[in-house]
Amino acid sequence: MLSRLFAAALLIPTLVAPVAKTPAPAKTAAVWNIDKGHSSVNFQIRHFVSKVRGSFSDFKGTITADPENWENAQIDVVINTPSITTSNERRDADLRSSNFFSVDTFPTITFKSTKIERKGDDAKIYGTLTMRGVSKDVVLEGHFNGIQKNSQGGDRVGFDASTTINRLDYGVKWNRAAEGGGVMLGDEVKIEINVEAVRAKT
Repeated sequence: MLSRLFAAALLIPTLVAPVAKTPAPAKTAAVWNIDKGHSSVNFQIRHFVSKVRGSFSDFKGTITADPENWENAQIDVVINTPSITTSNERRDADLRSSNFFSVDTFPTITFKSTKIERKGDDAKIYGTLTMRGVSKDVVLEGHFNGIQKNSQGGDRVGFDASTTINRLDYGVKWNRAAEGGGVMLGDEVKIEINVEAVRAKT
């Protein structure tokens, strides 16, 4: 009888001991590839008393992020400068020349994010824009458009962003005096980016 009681006493700590919890696996940030066919990189600049609009048709990029924590996202975009178009062949050839983008020497424009501040679906995207070999800090005003599955069951994410830069900061200085005073081109360039990106399969 005593031996049975002694054995039961030994079992009690095992029965009431807390079960160790397995740590939850750390979330891995997903990679989203920009879908060029459903995205755009546009710009506009003052020309005399109006505005000229253009775009780049060839670009690529990735967004690396935890879908539940976009503040920690890393955005990397590469734009191929020879793909510039304003729907005017003569003007586009000039834009590719050393007067402007000098595409033979500087074939790409890049953007790398450094920090994101989110407030609801709006965000400030801080990063470094490199153009014509010059790197400058810029801030894009962004808007998160949400996540949705496509017909194949994959996730797509969308956002818009815009900023205004001074082209002189990047060595794009060409201009021409206008009759009656003033100059042909403005110095400020507005950039608008519309992105739809597809989550990479793991």
